[in-house]
Amino acid sequence: MKLALRKARLVVHLLHGMWIVATRFPKASAEVRHTLNREWSLKMLRLCGMRLVVHNDSARLDRGALVVANHISWIDIYVINAWRPTPFVSKAEIRQWPVVGWLAQQLDTVFIQREKRSDARRIMHELSDRLSAGELMCVFPEGTTSNGLGLLPFHANMFQAAVSASAPVQPLCIMYEDAQGRQSTAPAYIDDLSLADSLNLLLGGGPLTAHIYVCAPLAPGADRRTLAAEAEGVIAAALREMQSGAAMTGAVMAERPATSAAAAKLIEEPVEEPVDQVDRSGRSA
Repeated sequence: MKLALRKARLVVHLLHGMWIVATRFPKASAEVRHTLNREWSLKMLRLCGMRLVVHNDSARLDRGALVVANHISWIDIYVINAWRPTPFVSKAEIRQWPVVGWLAQQLDTVFIQREKRSDARRIMHELSDRLSAGELMCVFPEGTTSNGLGLLPFHANMFQAAVSASAPVQPLCIMYEDAQGRQSTAPAYIDDLSLADSLNLLLGGGPLTAHIYVCAPLAPGADRRTLAAEAEGVIAAALREMQSGAAMTGAVMAERPATSAAAAKLIEEPVEEPVDQVDRSGRSA
């Protein structure tokens, strides 16, 4: 019963997101859209029993950078948007997902057909143009999800966009932690796990903390492979620090974002508190 109620609340939140995007985004300034996106994403995490903690946020870039992160779960996108709303490069199949696909399309997601090499070139040029125009763009260079305990090899293709646009690269490291302070693999969307099963694991379990470590920006350089290797090394080092607890000092918990007067008028729903803890077994490292 509790799981069904949490699913219903999540569906309502997704539909509310569609309504915001359809009716409010067209009239809103970039600042207001940014605030609404972050507000909505923070609540999405809380409805899934998560809080967000950000480390080293002083290293954050706010425009004209290629954001690259390790990839664990479908919820990574909402974790990053709760930190700093950013358009993503995503696999084309997500466009067909109910509600989520429509929202992604309206939020300027760039969809790529991985099986087409020509499409990768098209995406690279679009990324380069948008970076040159001062936008932030986010990619997951592993190309797939992992359990989060380590990194998969980074693919260098999309780093060419940063090289071509002479744009810096902002590495991010994502890690999930359970209520006992242990790294958790529960959010991992891997192997043959369906989206429905993944959602059941998240909503049926105990509270989690999503950690983001904001790494120092990397200069674009002249070679995409070198840049990819540098980003992979920096994110791997940040992951080791968080796994050891060394990065936890000075972390900042993400709360309800400060809003301008214009944005405040558009925000109606209160932010939910994290759910009560329930034991989770078999999914934590």
